[in-house]
Amino acid sequence: MDRVKIGTKTSWITIFINIALCIFKLVAGFVGRSSAMIADGVHTLSDILATFVVILGLKISSREEDDKHPYGHEKFEPVFAKIISVVLIITGFLIGFEGFKKLISGEIITPGKIALVAALVSIIVKEAMYWYTIIVARKIKSLSMEADAWHHRSDAFSSIGTFIGIFAARMGYKFFDPLAALIVSFFIIKVGVDFYLKATKELVDEAVDEETIDNIKNIVNSVEGVRGIKSLKTRIFGHRIYVDLEIYIDDKISVKEGHDIAELVHDELESKIDNIKHCMVHIEPIGYFK
Repeated sequence: MDRVKIGTKTSWITIFINIALCIFKLVAGFVGRSSAMIADGVHTLSDILATFVVILGLKISSREEDDKHPYGHEKFEPVFAKIISVVLIITGFLIGFEGFKKLISGEIITPGKIALVAALVSIIVKEAMYWYTIIVARKIKSLSMEADAWHHRSDAFSSIGTFIGIFAARMGYKFFDPLAALIVSFFIIKVGVDFYLKATKELVDEAVDEETIDNIKNIVNSVEGVRGIKSLKTRIFGHRIYVDLEIYIDDKISVKEGHDIAELVHDELESKIDNIKHCMVHIEPIGYFK
């Protein structure tokens, strides 16, 4: 099963769970008269919308090259990850704003027991969804799905804060209910900003990490006929990598022999490093430069 099918299946499962959870939390919030639980339910609704964005991003980014996109569509995935990040940030601000209004107005009602139960159920379900989604996201190397996983965890954090706030409010400290919504909003905004910055890095042709660079160098230098590396450039392209390489070869060998060495380097890199999309190898005669 390819990455799109795996990612789409996972996303649809989380959507159906979130729909049921969102309805439960909103009903519990209104019946239990808890502003924190209503805000938590809205956060779960944003999870559903974000997961639809993930499905769309996976489908578009997996398309083959075409005339308008000769390098492929992988960069669409960090674009969609940015959209999810913005959804997270907006959600965080809305939750915080509602909590702030309640604190300022002082119009706070003691929440009912059903809101407390809903918060506990949400913590368990959303943490399970986080682990399920993050494992799949890392397996298929999907940034947008990883952002969605953290959206689930931010909802779990939100529910923890909601649980504490409702519990304290039921103990007589009513201001804890909106205060919990305000504190949780900060963490939701932080996760959104972090993933926005991470997605931006994938859109500006940033180089891969040092460990991958060292791995590429070791593979290249182990190929028979390679006399050294003149230049190595890498760039992240969505969840894939482009490699531009210049290698030294003996200046006394034939053009065909030099071409064969370059082909071997190309094949070795693409076979041993899974997420390399394309590797361009240029040869330079070592005697000419040294």
